[in-house]
Amino acid sequence: MQPIKTQPNIGNRFLAGFIDYLIIYTVTFVLIFAIGEPNDEGGYSLDGAQAFIPMLFWLAMTVGLESGLGGTIGNSLVGLKAIPLSGVNRNLTFIESFKRHLLDPVDMFFFGLVGIVTIKNTEMNQRIGDLWGKTIVVPMKSLNENVTD
Repeated sequence: MQPIKTQPNIGNRFLAGFIDYLIIYTVTFVLIFAIGEPNDEGGYSLDGAQAFIPMLFWLAMTVGLESGLGGTIGNSLVGLKAIPLSGVNRNLTFIESFKRHLLDPVDMFFFGLVGIVTIKNTEMNQRIGDLWGKTIVVPMKSLNENVTD
């Protein structure tokens, strides 16, 4: 098996994140308006146990899909897969995926500038979440090529 060669894939990674978080934010806002209570500021809010629903949805959409099915909706649509730093073609564990996604807000800060700079300046094209989770993101086609070689 050949070692995995990573590429920045900035455009595809940005698009994948945009797709994933567009879904997450859309569902969150729909939930807030559907089951939330009016607040003093004229908006709606989720209180008590209901406040955990968006967090659980985020967890399912990112960590759950990535560790259970091998990729988020966004990554699957653009042909990317997060794998362990070792380069083994397997789904990430819950902890690996949780670590990489827990730092999504840092990587997406200032329209993704932090993530872009980190990806371009690390040897394995990793963002901060990937560094902490010990993961890399590769095109799915490169995984298929390594299997057939």
